[in-house]
Amino acid sequence: MALSPSRTVAELNELRELTGDENGAQRVAWTETWATARKWLDKKLSELPVEKTCDAAGNQWFTLPGESEQALLIGGHIDSVPNGGWLDGALNVMAGVEVLRRIAEEGTPPVTVRLVNWADEEGARFGRSLFGSSAAAGSMDDHDELRQRRDADGVSLPEAIARFDVDLDTALEARSELENAAAYLELHIEQGPVLESLELPLGVVLGTFGVERHQVTFRGQAAHAGSTPMDKRRDALAGAAKLELELREIALRTGDGAVCTMGGVVTRPGIVTSVVETAECLLDQRHLEATKLAEMLSNAEAASRRFAEEEDIEVSWERIWQIEPILFDEALIELADEAVREVAGRSHRLPSGPLHDAAEIARAEVPTVMLFVQSLRGLSHTKLEDTDEAHLELSVQALDRLADKAIARVGSA
Repeated sequence: MALSPSRTVAELNELRELTGDENGAQRVAWTETWATARKWLDKKLSELPVEKTCDAAGNQWFTLPGESEQALLIGGHIDSVPNGGWLDGALNVMAGVEVLRRIAEEGTPPVTVRLVNWADEEGARFGRSLFGSSAAAGSMDDHDELRQRRDADGVSLPEAIARFDVDLDTALEARSELENAAAYLELHIEQGPVLESLELPLGVVLGTFGVERHQVTFRGQAAHAGSTPMDKRRDALAGAAKLELELREIALRTGDGAVCTMGGVVTRPGIVTSVVETAECLLDQRHLEATKLAEMLSNAEAASRRFAEEEDIEVSWERIWQIEPILFDEALIELADEAVREVAGRSHRLPSGPLHDAAEIARAEVPTVMLFVQSLRGLSHTKLEDTDEAHLELSVQALDRLADKAIARVGSA
């Protein structure tokens, strides 16, 4: 069976019709629509000589045995955010299906090839991303916190996953799936505007950004909006506003793709007739280099203290979440560059701001690399998400070339 990238596009459209509506994709993990997508995926592979299993964390595995137990993994996720796009996650999986078809048609490969559909990459229902891949990587160490998570209807995470025969107490048994993993490949839409701005269809991902996420709280004094002179105010929102503007300058000074975002501000008492007493801000900072990420955080903290002093208010910081930068395997990056140049003529290396399952697998010390394909207008997590069909087909070809190169590397190791 020759590789057919156009079949991948057709199957993605089929999945869109099956699990989406006028508002976009609705394949939220641990829901019936997600289950429908997983059953559909299973049927797509029913004619291949693969072993089908589901591990303790709910990840679907499709294994084509090879001459060696050493395994090349190709992975992705079929779940989506609510009202999501038709490509985010699903492209990874369906391109992998097509590559697996081609390899299976050629007979027994020199190494085992495994396609994995990771469970709940998005974390859309319970706010915990990378569920299945973190279990397989052995980095899911927040079980007590996970037990407390509930969705908008009050259903707990343990209740929801139990309906799919997944138990938090045994989810880490999924670690056994990586025992013979020698390399991991993942294709994804870029979800940003860089490749489009460079007029390039494909790129190679250097790694995923490290993230520092904090709640920054400014505290001033509530006072009547009509009777308090401007120079007598202790306005907490003034400190927050100054920090928001400074964050943009911090990112620009740092460079190399640095991003800083104040994603939300809650003010109290929150009425138009009162000076703001408390402003709680959510801050997200990301960079591919750990030292520069630490520098960004230090600069933001120093700026907040300076603004607090200027406004005669107080400021405090509380870390919400942190993850270190993840750098992908240099040898696989070179192979990915070769594959992209072979099918598209030119390549470009770039970091990933969003996290991906690939980051968890790399943390487990499995050599890992990702390919990006251009996103039109840089949009994702919306029904407007799209990629040129010709570029989608190129991405399948590039993944196929990369798989062959990776198989040769693993087989010769």
